[in-house]
Amino acid sequence: MVRRVGTSRPAGLPTAGPVAPVRPAGLRKRWLFAGLGAVLVALVAGVSLGPVSLPPGSVAAELLNLLPGVHLDSGLTEREIAIVTELRLPRVVLGLLVGALLALAGGCYQGVFRNPLADPYLLGVAAGAGLAVTTVIALGVGSGGALSGMPLTIPLAAFVGSLGAVAMTYLLGAAGGRHRSPATLILAGVAVSAFLSAGQTYLLQRHSESIQQVYSWLLGRLATAGWQEVRLVLPYFVLTAVVVLLHRRELDVLSVGDDEATSLGLHPQRSRYLLIAAASLGTAAAVSASGLIGFVGIIVPHTVRLLAGSSYRVILPLSMLFGGAFLALTDVAARTVAAPAELPIGVVTALLGGPFFVLVLRTSRRVFT
Repeated sequence: MVRRVGTSRPAGLPTAGPVAPVRPAGLRKRWLFAGLGAVLVALVAGVSLGPVSLPPGSVAAELLNLLPGVHLDSGLTEREIAIVTELRLPRVVLGLLVGALLALAGGCYQGVFRNPLADPYLLGVAAGAGLAVTTVIALGVGSGGALSGMPLTIPLAAFVGSLGAVAMTYLLGAAGGRHRSPATLILAGVAVSAFLSAGQTYLLQRHSESIQQVYSWLLGRLATAGWQEVRLVLPYFVLTAVVVLLHRRELDVLSVGDDEATSLGLHPQRSRYLLIAAASLGTAAAVSASGLIGFVGIIVPHTVRLLAGSSYRVILPLSMLFGGAFLALTDVAARTVAAPAELPIGVVTALLGGPFFVLVLRTSRRVFT
């Protein structure tokens, strides 16, 4: 006799036909509006707060004036308008883009590797960028204001170093053969990171005069000289967001295992490496513009997962919105808490991320089972 599993009903309840398969929860409008609201709040707060405080209402009106066909009297002077549009707004927009990229990449890596502790620097991105930037500064290419006066040199080195490290990790992980597991890439990333970090330490030892410049970049910053950094990051942001969001459903399928994913018509390895490539490209662009800012890729996706649902159809788009808002507001704290001095934004995210990392360790088993 064949016994049915999972179709029994409590006694006394009517039978209403076959039970429909359970589908992952979609993105609810209230969470989408909450994410958009967080971005708007971060935008206005980031532009309003600083050494020269501006009225939030006037700032909001001036931001609306940037839209075609809108002409409002914000009450700001010409000097204050210049502060809004040429100094603070580019920095806030850059923070929104970098935060969105890091959070999106973090959620993507966690789904690809089925590892709650995966983050954008897992595959050696941080080590590769750090070694490249250290090399450029130590050789004198970035001397004399490398972090502000030569905006293309440092970002280009970080971008090339990040992608080079990911390529090394991929090639090393490929040695595992055709049936390598996601854990193979993680271990390869650890090995590549250790090797590149050793090279960076050696360079710093040989060129000790460059340590201050290197560490000011390694601790992260969102300082801009205008809209140039935003224009550099924006194309990579669009490409990464489009590729990852179009394949977010595949992450839900990959979460059940490669065998089950294959039986559902998905090519696990091809999907996995496409998503890794897109997330790594976005991370490299973010690192090139802002330096190394840790924990965003862990804090934001896990918070979204705990509050809004575990489907990647929900996690990834909301991580973009809340990740951008999180980093923009963190930057506000970094430049106002110790004013007139400015804290490195990487220090602030580390102070927030340390306790959160402990929370992830305690809850990851419950969330990922």
